[in-house]
Amino acid sequence: MEGKIGISLPNCNREKLTGSGGRKFDYGIAEGPEWGFGSEEYKVGGLEEELKEEDDVEVEETSNIDVLQSHGINIVDLKKLKSAGICTIKGIMMCTKKRLCNIKGLSEQKVEKIKEACCKLDTGGFLTALQFSDKRKNIFRITTGSQDLDKLLGGGMESMAITEAFGEFRTGKTQLSHTLCVTAQMPSQGFTGGKVIFIDTENTFRPDRLRSIAERFNLDQNAVLDNILYARAYTSEHQYELLDLIAAKCHEECGTFKLVIVDSIMALFRVDFSGRGELSERQQKLAQMLSRLQKISEEYNMVVFVTNQMTSDPGATMSFQADPKKPIGGNILAHASTTRLSLRKGRGENRIAKIYDSPDLPESEATFAISAGGITDSKE
Repeated sequence: MEGKIGISLPNCNREKLTGSGGRKFDYGIAEGPEWGFGSEEYKVGGLEEELKEEDDVEVEETSNIDVLQSHGINIVDLKKLKSAGICTIKGIMMCTKKRLCNIKGLSEQKVEKIKEACCKLDTGGFLTALQFSDKRKNIFRITTGSQDLDKLLGGGMESMAITEAFGEFRTGKTQLSHTLCVTAQMPSQGFTGGKVIFIDTENTFRPDRLRSIAERFNLDQNAVLDNILYARAYTSEHQYELLDLIAAKCHEECGTFKLVIVDSIMALFRVDFSGRGELSERQQKLAQMLSRLQKISEEYNMVVFVTNQMTSDPGATMSFQADPKKPIGGNILAHASTTRLSLRKGRGENRIAKIYDSPDLPESEATFAISAGGITDSKE
């Protein structure tokens, strides 16, 4: 396409660099002169110099589980872990012994041995607030396409966190998802750009919509589509199984994936679990899925964006509340989401976003618009 900017995303050269103590980790350098990809500013996984200065614990957490061979863990058991989407030391430390024992071929004795080996590499202990603050410097943000919405979110969608957007139909949830698929591939200050994983539970994913959004940003449309991994989930169980594939893919391509989208998180749970009799089981399964998503976002430093539906609250109607509708998912989803964004309709193509809950953002509103080129600033 003449005049279009090609997207050259970070590709890992698969060269193993050895850190102190003989630990190995992957690095890849982004390429692409159009966006300044070969510069020191756009190195995959954060600044290389910062990683050299980080303590031993940080390097160990992201180490490939193959290093456990030197601690007496056989390669067959390591392959079983990888088949379950557990590919790093940190990934093992994030799993309970019960979950590891549920992996076919891993006995309780083997799991105990694996856990002990990981503890020798990663204590999983305390950090000072200053050390934790330094670790959070690796966090990046992805633009939504609207400067006003970005400002509301503190700069965009945050990595190592789950951002939930809920609202009624036609409030812009899916349009925001499609726009993020494109903007996640565009580098900005302190962010390299990367690939996207999209889990579609409602059959609303449209490649042609992505083409029109890519055209707005003058990007090569085929390149944009080629950098998005798409999966259609048909059941809540299938949706959970896809998360293991995500973890394996993220580890395989070491830092090239920057965004995971689930549109929508609750749709299949509403179908698979009906009535109050199955509510407890539904919430347990939902909690497991959200926990897995959160761990993936932290383990691989990714943005996780999920959309959610609304339901009527009969109790609110009786108490004469202004809005009798509420997001579904209950307290499980409310506590699991780092930032909750409420969307509602405005005039014409305008939509209003409100910070519903966040650990560090004030309750505020912003207006944005839905255009042919995706999410943009409102003209009003």
